[in-house]
Amino acid sequence: MLSVTSISKSYNASCLFSDVSFNVGMKDRIAIIGQNGTGKTTLFEIIAGNITPDSGSVSVRRDVVIGYLRQDIMPASERRLLDEVISSSVNVNRIAHKMEVIHEELEDEKDETAVALLLEELGELQHKFELSGGYNIEHEARIILSGLGFTEADFNRSLSEFSGGWLTRIELAKLLFMSPDILILDEPTNHLDLEAIRWFEGYLANFHGAVLVTSHDRAFLNNVARKIISFERDEVVFFNGTYNGYILAREKDLKTRQAAARKQESIIKREMRFIERFRAKNTKASQVQSRIKKLDRMEKVVVPRSTRKMKFSFPEPERSGHVVITLDNIDKSYDAKQVYRNLNLVFYRGDKVALVGPNGAGKTTLLRILAGVLPFEEGKRLLGHNVATSYFAQYYIELLNPRNTILEELWQVAPEESEQRIRGLLGAFLFSGDDVRKKIAVLSGGEKTRVAIARMLTRPANFILMDEPTNHLDIPSREILADALEAYRGTLCFITHDRTLIRETANKIIEINDGKLQVYPGNYDDYLYRKESSSQIAPETARIIRQKAPAGEPTEKKQRQRKAVEAELRNQYYRETTPLRERLDYIEVEIAKLRLRMGEIEALLADPGHYKDSRIVIETNREYRDIKGSISSLTKERDRLTAEAERLRQEHEKRLADLSG
Repeated sequence: MLSVTSISKSYNASCLFSDVSFNVGMKDRIAIIGQNGTGKTTLFEIIAGNITPDSGSVSVRRDVVIGYLRQDIMPASERRLLDEVISSSVNVNRIAHKMEVIHEELEDEKDETAVALLLEELGELQHKFELSGGYNIEHEARIILSGLGFTEADFNRSLSEFSGGWLTRIELAKLLFMSPDILILDEPTNHLDLEAIRWFEGYLANFHGAVLVTSHDRAFLNNVARKIISFERDEVVFFNGTYNGYILAREKDLKTRQAAARKQESIIKREMRFIERFRAKNTKASQVQSRIKKLDRMEKVVVPRSTRKMKFSFPEPERSGHVVITLDNIDKSYDAKQVYRNLNLVFYRGDKVALVGPNGAGKTTLLRILAGVLPFEEGKRLLGHNVATSYFAQYYIELLNPRNTILEELWQVAPEESEQRIRGLLGAFLFSGDDVRKKIAVLSGGEKTRVAIARMLTRPANFILMDEPTNHLDIPSREILADALEAYRGTLCFITHDRTLIRETANKIIEINDGKLQVYPGNYDDYLYRKESSSQIAPETARIIRQKAPAGEPTEKKQRQRKAVEAELRNQYYRETTPLRERLDYIEVEIAKLRLRMGEIEALLADPGHYKDSRIVIETNREYRDIKGSISSLTKERDRLTAEAERLRQEHEKRLADLSG
């Protein structure tokens, strides 16, 4: 569908990339990766036609539609959300507009010949409208918006009421609804919560077209991409496979190149010793010249810069008491909206807690209460013995002194440390050589974030709280942060939508939803497993199943107990599935009625005499369209409920099997 041929681009004599070529086919899933500033967004802008390459070309097959999600979103209009998303389907809206015009003309037209021509055109348009999914247009828009975290109440809100992060979601919803042939996504997960990211991954798995994406979310890349284009300092690397596969292959390639470089260096040294030794001897002149030419022809083995991170021993914080913090019956409201009521929570020394939940659930509010920077109406916040807190929020980078160098910024918090030790810490955060002399004012957002985190860990408190510390960080920087937080010996509470960071760091997950907290001990995968396999079984039944009969208890009693539990399981299964079966029965009857009426209308539409009265034709077409939409909606509901019924059946059979086992 798209071909990129030998493109190159430079800015201010600095080459971003050169001679890059690749093809994009239907269903391709391509991740463009690399550190910030290596040219990923520039490549997308070139493909989208917004920037001209210095050399090379981009060709797109005729009629291929490209949808491009940028990182920077334009200011919002006053249009309501649902209308804005629906309007993005240009083809459907164009057909719908033409149909409306014809309906208006039919109401005024008296000439039978003209009416016949209009009706013929209307029939063709209706067919195109149906093929384009026009009758389900609002339903599809609602599905996409709901998947991206919007609620029913949001659908009628004006776009001007949404913040920047939600505007990015709206742009993404419009692109998905437009359903282009090629999706170009520049950091699409930046403003999505964990649930929305997981939904988005599922959507892309079934997307009919091609996807080019850049993201710093390693889990997202691994789940979505099947081809990798890596923009590295000295080359552009192409790899067929997943992101994790690329990392393993890259490490293997790096080791192979390092070994080859060492061997080549040994050969060069040996040849140079011979040349220096016999350069002045006439009897060896031909051999010397031969070896010089051999060295000139030798292709130098280039070892790419290793992405392996520097290690650094961060200062250990003072030891706190066993109980780090207690929240006792906390009430917190914003005007009339109550976020928490009677909130109780305890953190213990060594806890590394990730707060998860949908946007707006109260994660940041809880983090700020824990940090002591947000007042509350009722309750108590009690710090444990010898607890010192440090809070990192996005505004923290604004507190850096723009006139300071990076080195000076860290010296302010650790004036007694040597320059060598400060440089070592900065090296762990990818600041080396003359980089440490850069002024804060000239740093990018990601670089400032790295400085701020390094500053925090130079003299770490024993209770650190962090709100989205991965924002603006590229993948190497996120790996550094994960290493630092893993090595940190204090207590940690953080919010992030980077699942890899949660997996590598957290030993406890707290899920927040509508002001309610659910604590899950263990790592993120333990949390997902418990969420996805959580039993729907009644608590009392679960208690009986877990209970084991004492040793030596009569077998007959065990059998009676098992039969009682089986009966309870069957009753519970019946209670759970009865509403589903009743609804499915109702849907089947309704679909049958609608299809019967549809057949009657189709018979009318096939009758030439039906088109004598334009008013009746318009009403019939409208009814036919409504019936089609109702059947589609009911069919989707039936499929969803059937899948849910099958899931419950399998769970029921598994419980019975577990009981027998």
